[in-house]
Amino acid sequence: MKKALMLALAVSLTAAACTKKSQASAVELKTEDEKTLYALGLVMSENLATFSLSEADVEFVKAGFTDGALKRTRQVDLAAYGPKLRDLAQARSSAGAAAEKASGGEFLSKAALEKGAVKTPAGFVIQEITPGTGPSPKQTDTVKVHYKGTLTDGTVFDSSIDRGQPAVFPLGNVIPCWTQGVQMMKVGGRSRLVCPPELAYGDRGAPPHIKPGATLSFEVELLEIVKP
Repeated sequence: MKKALMLALAVSLTAAACTKKSQASAVELKTEDEKTLYALGLVMSENLATFSLSEADVEFVKAGFTDGALKRTRQVDLAAYGPKLRDLAQARSSAGAAAEKASGGEFLSKAALEKGAVKTPAGFVIQEITPGTGPSPKQTDTVKVHYKGTLTDGTVFDSSIDRGQPAVFPLGNVIPCWTQGVQMMKVGGRSRLVCPPELAYGDRGAPPHIKPGATLSFEVELLEIVKP
């Protein structure tokens, strides 16, 4: 377990070092190995999302990585401070979630005031864009949909449309906002769902793209109720 913790720490520290370096100066990637190593840094950087690191924080992280990677004298005892990583991540995550919930609440309120929008008793907003003419699915049904998910700043974090492949899933196995909202649609229809965090990914979020406490917006087109 100790080895796993040390490996996870090294992975995260490597990501911080690569991220900081790319911000400080342009890295000239010449060989395939250099490009692959840079990609490795990008992938590993996703492990840092819950820490919400500032630029100053990254300097401390980079120092720890450098001392560890180059076998230099360590300034802290990893056995003592390694277990504190989880507490720090949770504290940072909770603080970030509170800020996200505040801004997301404003976004949800504005969305509820748009023409045709309805705020449901459950707390999410549904706005019909194109009415459907087919049947409505039940929670026990499997559905085929096209969708685009965006953050409150308009950033697209997921899109079946961009992939060119509709999504098929049991309606009872997705976030509550979808389970309830898609049941209010008819086949052939397209609607916008604005989902508060408690009906989406909550305080945990879905790093690296969805922050803890995030309010999410989806445009959903119900293509089909899939027969067993």
